[in-house]
Amino acid sequence: MNTDTNRNLYLYTESNPNPNSLKFVANRLLVEDGESYDFPDPESAGDAPLAKLLFRYSFVRRVFYMSNFVTVTKSDDVEWHEIAPAIKEDIQKHLEAGQPLLDGHSYRPAKTGTVPENLSEMDIKIRALLDEYVRPAVEQDGGAIEFQSFDEGVVKVHLQGSCSGCPSSMITLKAGIENLLKSMIPEVKSVEAVGV
Repeated sequence: MNTDTNRNLYLYTESNPNPNSLKFVANRLLVEDGESYDFPDPESAGDAPLAKLLFRYSFVRRVFYMSNFVTVTKSDDVEWHEIAPAIKEDIQKHLEAGQPLLDGHSYRPAKTGTVPENLSEMDIKIRALLDEYVRPAVEQDGGAIEFQSFDEGVVKVHLQGSCSGCPSSMITLKAGIENLLKSMIPEVKSVEAVGV
């Protein structure tokens, strides 16, 4: 990795609707565009050196990589002003040292925006609406949304990063995403989150 690029790394924080998540944003891409990596616990971070490093803190509950940011979710018993500087310093040092975010190839990224084979016309229509209207806002908040399925009027999505476990994510899911899809696709009756 280019050491000049690493030396010019700038990292800043952005809050999001989940009070227990904070987005650490770099001035360059950290993972390939369209990929996301979600580590919901220390065990899932086996091939992710930065996530493993962050999970050494007992208050870290989830780590999520996407685009140019790392979202960290903490436990309720600490405040961001107490821990954010240490987390930011760890991320900064890791990136400046040119250390990888991922080791090996055993961890498959969630490919956002890619279209799997064998999707129905309805699946494609729902995915297109999620990609155009929902995904950018969710990414702005430090998370990701993936279409899972559509069956008998029910759309199932998987929420990652700051969206997983966010108190307002269910309101957003029902009042925002569900209303949008129902208004644009009459066959949609409800939207549910899976794996939250």
